Amino acid sequence: MPQVSKFTFINMPMSIGRKIVVSNGIFFITFTCARWLPLFQITNGYDAVYRWFNYLKDQQHYIAGYVIMPSHVHALLAFSSNPVSINTFIANGKRFMAYNLVSRLKAQGKTEILEQLASWVNPTDRYKNKLHEVFEPSFDRKECRTLRFTKQKVDYIHLNPCKSGLVKLPEAYPHSSAKYYYTGVQGVYPVLTYMELQDIDLTLRS
Repeated sequence: MPQVSKFTFINMPMSIGRKIVVSNGIFFITFTCARWLPLFQITNGYDAVYRWFNYLKDQQHYIAGYVIMPSHVHALLAFSSNPVSINTFIANGKRFMAYNLVSRLKAQGKTEILEQLASWVNPTDRYKNKLHEVFEPSFDRKECRTLRFTKQKVDYIHLNPCKSGLVKLPEAYPHSSAKYYYTGVQGVYPVLTYMELQDIDLTLRS
């Protein structure tokens, strides 16, 4: 299991489109690297996502499914009631991962990619001292209110690498929760299944 690294909380939500107004629930979340660049693959930065997952767990939230593709992330996240908004947790996660990926690009000497990311920063954000556009500014979210809908999203998550031609079997892709769902053996990062979530009251915090 990846080790927990320092995660700096910043209560400054970035522009992320529609605001999630509820304080708890199960959500299918997607966020994408800028212009669909395969930055997770280029930097081997998959563990940056796992570190964010660790932080969410520390805040008493749950990871119930995920896939980290070369250029984007799909995740099934269960948020417990918290005074911090769900949007802020996701915005801060993206910011943390962006800093991590940029640091890796610098260490790898990927000057051309860094210049490209810098050129995509809009004037307003540049005025606020933003240096690189690592992720698309918005994220997609769908609240999962029924087991049927939740299962559809989990299947979509796990089949993503197959549809992209990366593997033939979902459980063969390492950066995914498919192994646990299909074989009962935890993969790179341990998760709960969405069925296990049914016994957890997300309106309470321990």
